[in-house]
Amino acid sequence: MRKIIYYVAVSLDGYIAGKENDISAFAIGGEIVDQYRYDLQSFDTVIMGRNTYEFGYLYGLKPGQPAYPHMEHFIFSNSLKFEEPDEKVKVVPVSLDRVRELKNGVGSDIYLCGGGVFAGWLMENGMIDELKLKINPIILGTGIRLFGDSKRPTKLKVNFNQSYEDGYRILSSKVLNS
Repeated sequence: MRKIIYYVAVSLDGYIAGKENDISAFAIGGEIVDQYRYDLQSFDTVIMGRNTYEFGYLYGLKPGQPAYPHMEHFIFSNSLKFEEPDEKVKVVPVSLDRVRELKNGVGSDIYLCGGGVFAGWLMENGMIDELKLKINPIILGTGIRLFGDSKRPTKLKVNFNQSYEDGYRILSSKVLNS
């Protein structure tokens, strides 16, 4: 079975974006970003919610275009529609059955590309198998939480911990009680 891996940048106080979706305080270069880009090459499938997909529009993504050209995209939304999406972009209804189908499918592990609300829903329903956090040495104080409003207690087992000289860290943990 394929694993869902939530691989995301996070502040020390648990935010994946600041107020009004501001990500300017997060690393945009350096070793941690190079590692992230390298790691993304191992995925052939990405899942995300509508808000995360549409966030890409701020950075030049066109509606229906893949954010990661080498991956098949599944955007979970009950309202998003495209006139002529790329063949790698599929909008699917928000459904645990659809998530299970993807996990039971063929291919690499699945990259969960945010956002907090969608990740929180997946975590509440035991669908996330691993967290891979790009920990940024910043405190945002407000914004989009790592798991939205989810309050589910979750046990983890750290399986990878890489520190960088500039204070950044990649921490990967297996979800034990999904």
